[in-house]
Amino acid sequence: MKLKACISALLLIAFSQISKAQVLITTTLPDSITYWERTNTVGLDINQISFVNWNAGGSNSISALAKGSFLRKYTYRNVNWHNELILKYGINKQEGQEVRKTDDQIQFNSTFGYRRDTISNWYYSAKFNFNTQFANGYSYPNTTEEISGPFSPAYIFLGVGSEYIRKDVGLTAYFSPLTAKTTLVLNNRLADAGAFGVEGAVRDADGNIIRHGKNSRTEVGILFTNQLKRQLFKNIMIDHRLSLYTDYLNNFGNIDVNWELALDMTVNEYVKANIGVHVIYDDDIKATEEIDGVVVNQGPKIQLKQMIGVGLSYTF
Repeated sequence: MKLKACISALLLIAFSQISKAQVLITTTLPDSITYWERTNTVGLDINQISFVNWNAGGSNSISALAKGSFLRKYTYRNVNWHNELILKYGINKQEGQEVRKTDDQIQFNSTFGYRRDTISNWYYSAKFNFNTQFANGYSYPNTTEEISGPFSPAYIFLGVGSEYIRKDVGLTAYFSPLTAKTTLVLNNRLADAGAFGVEGAVRDADGNIIRHGKNSRTEVGILFTNQLKRQLFKNIMIDHRLSLYTDYLNNFGNIDVNWELALDMTVNEYVKANIGVHVIYDDDIKATEEIDGVVVNQGPKIQLKQMIGVGLSYTF
């Protein structure tokens, strides 16, 4: 009986220890909790064509486009803070020509939103947007006088409004009845010419500058933006971005349009193909054309850029 009692006691102690160990395992919590979503994507597209004894003719050329997208998103209960940095720079070298720029973009977007409850898709939001470029731009083949440059122009949007977010379909729509748009032209020659809508220089009858042009212009108006980013088909991602802006004081109803559409097609983990189109219309950007050696102002026109590329992409 004593032996049975001892064995029973040992079994009871062992069982209780196992039970305690199991409880300790199931109640272990993670070391840290983060509400930040971080996504970094860098890529390089290269296109090359060469000819040897090609009867149809053609020029050897090579082009490259480096790009990066860096996303930081904070989501916790009623707060949503979305930050995005987009960088692009592309060049092309064609036989018999100097290296030319094909793409150039620095864009930073930040939107802070607060909603009343955790089930609503509507947020009270504040939006900040900044756009400029890395290097000077030229109207080729003229490379002596730049037509744009870093901070010439730079566009800054700052406003408050309401944003609708549907995470399940990748849709956001933002409306602001009060947005300040600031245009910077820090290149004094372009500012004197009144480029990008800033007030140009005042000149006398002989063309001498009496007062230099202004380096900035501020407007207040209505801003609407819309983005749809989602999986369209298997291995195909669509990214649609639309921005519409009109100024209250200067030509109200005359809308500045900025529309981008990109299709990213995944070949494998590192190789992607992409097709994109970018359309801009801004009444403050005047197109020019050289006729018989004289540069003639043609007024505002629709700007169109179309891209097709295949290259390497890495997300981390």
